[in-house]
Amino acid sequence: MLAVAAAVVTIVIVNAKVYSPQHQVRAYFDALRDGDGAKALGLLRAKVPDANAALLDGAPLKQSVADISDLEVGAPVQLDGDRVEVPATYTIEGTLHTTSFELEKSGTSWLFFDRWRFVPAELPTVEVGVVNENEASLNGTRVSLPEGKNKFAVFYPGSFEAHFTSEFFAAPVEESVLTDPEQEGEARLSLETKATKKLVDEVDKQVRGFLDGCAEQAVLQPAGCPFSASMDRVKDDSIDWEVTKYPKVAINPSNGTWVMEPLTGTAELNVVEIDLFTGAAEPQKLEEEFNFTGSLSVNDGNVTLTPVVEY
Repeated sequence: MLAVAAAVVTIVIVNAKVYSPQHQVRAYFDALRDGDGAKALGLLRAKVPDANAALLDGAPLKQSVADISDLEVGAPVQLDGDRVEVPATYTIEGTLHTTSFELEKSGTSWLFFDRWRFVPAELPTVEVGVVNENEASLNGTRVSLPEGKNKFAVFYPGSFEAHFTSEFFAAPVEESVLTDPEQEGEARLSLETKATKKLVDEVDKQVRGFLDGCAEQAVLQPAGCPFSASMDRVKDDSIDWEVTKYPKVAINPSNGTWVMEPLTGTAELNVVEIDLFTGAAEPQKLEEEFNFTGSLSVNDGNVTLTPVVEY
């Protein structure tokens, strides 16, 4: 009788620890932490959607669950028939989350031990978009974004972060936490790419160089320049231009390219004007506000600004 009782107890313990639905859920989380996408997919029995699979294995998969802590797998809740729902609670960066997994009894092993498996579902996706670029970093992995966007199949739960960084353009980190396969409508990472300080400084340098070159022309109407003056007669060697207010450079995305906001500045002209009737020489100081635009080209690490001056 003691032997029978011990055997019953053993069966109950093994059923609860090794063959329980909770054990399957824990095994699934272990596979995610190991970056073993094949094992996780086999356990979950999920359908992979028509999406990029870059996050389904290896380092990107590990990264997606790196912030999961305080995992607790709860007791199964009976559903209809041989199905149960197993809740898993955990924190991501201090925030409490719960993900529920549906499992079904699939038979027994050795006549006594229940076998459980996940009810098949489809993996969710994370959408990533970036302004004026065709790639980004997603969970530490470089990914392709044709025409600035792409969709990625992911395991759940997980946290996902994307950013874009280059010499002249960058987008700050965007993050999203996905805890349920039905939540994918909220799992979008939109990267707002902007010009870096290095690019703005380089364009500003070229703008100033262009305007300084205009100011060096000792004529009333400097060629190809946005400022000029009209006078009847001046002393030739008295013409002196000076840019007193340089434009503020701002670069923005527009229709798949990068454009500059209209450039506005102020130039000052010091000149000696000759009166046509008396011949008297009168020093003049004129201030003129000017406007112009420019086309911007950024290729292979080279920045070229082409000023566009309308007459």
